[in-house]
Amino acid sequence: MSAGTDLTIAAARDGLRRGEFSARELTGACIAAIEQAGRLNAVVHFTPERALEMADAADARLRAGDAPDLCGIPIGIKDLFCTKGVESQAASRILEGFRPRYESTVTAQLWAEGAVMLGKLNMDEFAMGSSNETSCYGPAINPWRARGDDRNLTPGGSSGGSAAAVAAGLCLAATGTDTGGSIRQPAAFTGITGVKPTYGRCSRWGIVAFASSLDQAGPMTRTVRDAAIMLRAMSGHDPKDSTSADLPVPDFEAALSGGIRGRRIGIPREYRVDGMPAEIEKVWEQGAQWLRDAGAEVVEVSLPHTRHALPVYYVLAPAEASSNLARYDGVRYGRRARLGPNDGVLELYEATRAEGFGREVKRRVMIGAYVLSAGFYDAYYLRAQKVRTLIRRDFETVFAEGIDALLTPATPSAAFAIGEMAGADPVQMYLNDVFTVTVNLAGLPGVSVPAGLDARGLPLGLQIIGRPWDEAGMLNVASVIEAAAGFTARPERWW
Repeated sequence: MSAGTDLTIAAARDGLRRGEFSARELTGACIAAIEQAGRLNAVVHFTPERALEMADAADARLRAGDAPDLCGIPIGIKDLFCTKGVESQAASRILEGFRPRYESTVTAQLWAEGAVMLGKLNMDEFAMGSSNETSCYGPAINPWRARGDDRNLTPGGSSGGSAAAVAAGLCLAATGTDTGGSIRQPAAFTGITGVKPTYGRCSRWGIVAFASSLDQAGPMTRTVRDAAIMLRAMSGHDPKDSTSADLPVPDFEAALSGGIRGRRIGIPREYRVDGMPAEIEKVWEQGAQWLRDAGAEVVEVSLPHTRHALPVYYVLAPAEASSNLARYDGVRYGRRARLGPNDGVLELYEATRAEGFGREVKRRVMIGAYVLSAGFYDAYYLRAQKVRTLIRRDFETVFAEGIDALLTPATPSAAFAIGEMAGADPVQMYLNDVFTVTVNLAGLPGVSVPAGLDARGLPLGLQIIGRPWDEAGMLNVASVIEAAAGFTARPERWW
């Protein structure tokens, strides 16, 4: 075995422990891959010197026999995670030059496990977007291309840089965050695995907030096993995060038995949306058949309030964003606008935010301020909270009836071209989240796993939704889909 960037975490872990290559060699291979992949614009703050220092420390732990699962594994970090001494901009001009003096809990846990940081990865500004086109760094580019078409495709959003980096072999895995599908949608667009854990499974402390009741960190990897390994390292109770659950963290990898005989898998009838492409319908039906072949009982279920999920999400998420983003004012850190001699603090706020926030962020802040305003709070925000409760109860009812997991499409299409929706109604872009937002509204775990290619040779993903805190069972179902699909396709190198 050689120290190649196409290795899985599991294979690299085993190779490192057997001494077949060193963490420095593996990290060096990833550094070389990143240096050759500038056209993808996936890595926005490259830290090769720090990576090699961390790799040397990992090699010392390996020689001493103190090697956790991630020891020596090179990974990328979404720019939403605060990393001590390294730029953490959330892909926004308003945080230019911000270098935190602290480390997010999730990244601190990864470094404690011996993981190696290659750098910070591109994303939509403040995680607001479905295509990575709202980034102040410019869009990340999907390493996949449609057959016979050399247009650049979106890797999805907001964790588009993470998805592109993993799919292109720039790192063995990456962190992402998921507020309405921002791990699962880009994972589906790039042919990798992406996990959104149960809300509270991973600490949010030190992650730049978008919508605090919806945001959740998770792993983006090449395989389900890798996701299980990385999720265990990222999970755990954090006293610094009041929404972090004080629950034991299972060994998710050990739960991957592949046995689902007798499990009941639900197919939500409401997810059969109008205009669903035939290829999405076909891969969904194929996934259901794979589960039947593995001995599961596949039954149709109803989640009647699903049709309200998108409007509820796009009331609640902007409302929370308008509150969270009020802290960016140019006073304490980040960008500060230049003022005239007679300007005061109000002018400072206005000018800094006008310069620092991008168009999509401004749109969502304005929507959020509107729905929280005195005249519209009851009509929009309060009503949306009530419907959110009904959406959560739909899932509770289905699980109470003995359903172990749900199977749905991950996205309504394969990856689309950069700029393809630039002039469209913003709602058309928001529809990319149609299959994923319910999971965040209900606080449930979900995973996207690659299940095939469309007629243009682009990846398609399936989503498994699990019971609360049952990431282990959910990942086991995902492993059955993964094994049956036998998805080994990789993008042809053009960058």
